[in-house]
Amino acid sequence: MNLGTKEKLKQLMDWSAALWGGFISGIVFFVVNILLSQIVLGSPWVYLRIIASIIMGPRILPPPATFDIQVFFAALIVHFAISIIGAIIISFAVYRWGLIVGFIGGGVLGLAFYVINFYALSFFFPWVFPYRSWIMMASHIVYGALAGGIYELLEIEEFVIDEDSKGDDHV
Repeated sequence: MNLGTKEKLKQLMDWSAALWGGFISGIVFFVVNILLSQIVLGSPWVYLRIIASIIMGPRILPPPATFDIQVFFAALIVHFAISIIGAIIISFAVYRWGLIVGFIGGGVLGLAFYVINFYALSFFFPWVFPYRSWIMMASHIVYGALAGGIYELLEIEEFVIDEDSKGDDHV
């Protein structure tokens, strides 16, 4: 007996919320790492030089780790590009699940990004490997949790008809 067809709805990802999540969590990540670099390593510019070295090379790493405008802008460009890409990945993973999963799932993905950054990508940037630490791990987890949570807080839920479900008969 066919009672008609029912169409299923599919939730869409909110790209604006993902971008804002990346930008806001990127700012927090940036500031936290500069402060932690000052507290633990004695210079707030160590983090900037690590990030800038991805495009400027390892020549900018040796002390003294002082402020340099070129290093600062290179670090900003690399940092926010990576932050926004990471937040889009996190947003894609959590967008159907809600705020709690946004924070927890984002934190887990932040930890995964730490492992990827400091263990896999160090194959291409070997000078970054020595900078792996609990500080970087913790800040990556916080970044991920913020990116996922901010996405869920800013998300405007939008649904469309799932084309794959059209024509399915339900009894």
